[in-house]
Amino acid sequence: MEHFETLNAINVNDKTEKKNNLTYLSWAWAWSEVKKVYPDATYHIYRFENNLPYVYDEGIGFMVFTDVTLENTTHEMWLPVMDGANKAMKKEPYTYEVATYGWDEKLRRKVKNGTEQKTCESASMFDVNKTIMRCLTKNLAMFGLGLYIYAGEDLPEEPTDELSKEKINENLIVSLNGLMARKGVKIDLAKYKLAKIEDMTKGTYFDVVADLTKLPDKVPK
Repeated sequence: MEHFETLNAINVNDKTEKKNNLTYLSWAWAWSEVKKVYPDATYHIYRFENNLPYVYDEGIGFMVFTDVTLENTTHEMWLPVMDGANKAMKKEPYTYEVATYGWDEKLRRKVKNGTEQKTCESASMFDVNKTIMRCLTKNLAMFGLGLYIYAGEDLPEEPTDELSKEKINENLIVSLNGLMARKGVKIDLAKYKLAKIEDMTKGTYFDVVADLTKLPDKVPK
């Protein structure tokens, strides 16, 4: 807990960049901050057949692995090699279909209005190298540094009709309360046509988090 509390208290906001609605933290800065506090910290990049720093599967793509050790604690992390749209890259380019959305004024939310074809380009060693360093940064987040950046990353990028009906669970309520505390604000329930937070659907949750994320932090994280 000492590792986590120390690193989790560091505010990383001015060291992040936004790309395609995702937040990235500089690996060089992250590693520098960790070494200032834990000078004996080490990291390890896993190597596999032919000493390559990744594993590859024809069906699902590339994956890299790292681990970080602070004093007597080691955490592992893994990350697929992805393009800017977070699609798994493979040895050859491939196309995939994505849904398109438009704003429905009557429903006051995004709704699916069609599909379009996109292409994921083939991976290069440059992509592998970038992913390794992103994996290392995410590995450091397991010790607390910038962990809040990754909150909700496993949720769908767009609210679907199903998500707009499904109510958020207790874990998301806790996460939302924590985000409000960090921003030093309370959400205007009336704005989202809610009587209480427990009535919130996952579709509305995305809108609330997006609005809160735009606000500056009031409490150091």
